[in-house]
Amino acid sequence: MRNNGLRPSTIVYKAYIDGLLKRRDSQQALAIFERMKRENCEPTADTYTMMINLYGKENKSYMALEVFREMQSRKCKPNICTYTALVNACARDGLCEKAEEIFEQLQEAGHEPDVYAYKALMEAYSRAGFPFGAAEIFSLMEHMGCEPDRASYNIMLDAYGRAGLYAGAQAVFDEMKRLGIEPTMKSHMLLILAYSRMGNVLKCEEILNQMQESGLTPDTFVLNTMMNLYGRLGQFEKMEEVLRALENGTFKPDISTYNILINTYGRAGFVEKMEEVFRSLPRKNLKPDVMTWTSRLGAYSRKKQYKKCIEIFEAMIDSGCYPDGGTAKVLLSSCSNEEQIEQVTTVVRTMHRSTSQV
Repeated sequence: MRNNGLRPSTIVYKAYIDGLLKRRDSQQALAIFERMKRENCEPTADTYTMMINLYGKENKSYMALEVFREMQSRKCKPNICTYTALVNACARDGLCEKAEEIFEQLQEAGHEPDVYAYKALMEAYSRAGFPFGAAEIFSLMEHMGCEPDRASYNIMLDAYGRAGLYAGAQAVFDEMKRLGIEPTMKSHMLLILAYSRMGNVLKCEEILNQMQESGLTPDTFVLNTMMNLYGRLGQFEKMEEVLRALENGTFKPDISTYNILINTYGRAGFVEKMEEVFRSLPRKNLKPDVMTWTSRLGAYSRKKQYKKCIEIFEAMIDSGCYPDGGTAKVLLSSCSNEEQIEQVTTVVRTMHRSTSQV
């Protein structure tokens, strides 16, 4: 269109941005969104909602709120999807009060909350660690005549599980079955997570067997959860047995699988086994992420091997992987004197300034 001297319309821009987001090209989508505004082509509520969703999925609720404020300043009226996307963005960051505030604005704007809006608010309470708050919203949803779906029950499973209330999670799971709502892979996985947080191996194994008996093949996330549980409890043979099942099964190991191994071996002091797993990653076409590097650092940090930690940290940066707060803490814990602490603090601050400017 540009080659023919025509300026793209709002509809064209929206379709272009939508296509970019489906391809997961968020940076280009943001660039096109900014170009759209520069060319005085006013975004619609749907376009703003896509941007809010984008930032929400990237755990940048502060940016999602900024887009929402811009939308209001441009006199673009939010729809129910916009409010729901914003509640979701706040939920992902555990901003429970802010999510509740947006939910109230949704109602004040004359919108009737639907199942998606209620689920978004439930998720906010769940991630903030308030399972009973999520339960209240669940009850309110039923009271208002909005029938909970399978995803609503999964949110409640997660809410109780996150809070360590495995009995509550089990009650939700049992209620699903009583109502004829078939638990999915995710439902089983959330229940396993609830019991794994309590270190209840037998119950987790029982649920895993139930899954298989019902015709569900445990996926990578479920098996990673079992590996992590066995590793935490020092049951290395069982952990390695699950790894073999993953490597030879339908679902394949991912970087999280090997991060569990690296973290477990490192914490147990099996540094050679840890390094062997790390060296194997390129052969498996897997790239170490921030968790991989931080777990590896942790093994040497616990031994106060400062020079080795600095060497790994530099290799991490050279690979294009940037540290997070957890990496900084691990690196600081490797220090044995004030001079080392000062060196690490300077490096971390420099890194933080560099990434902030990108």
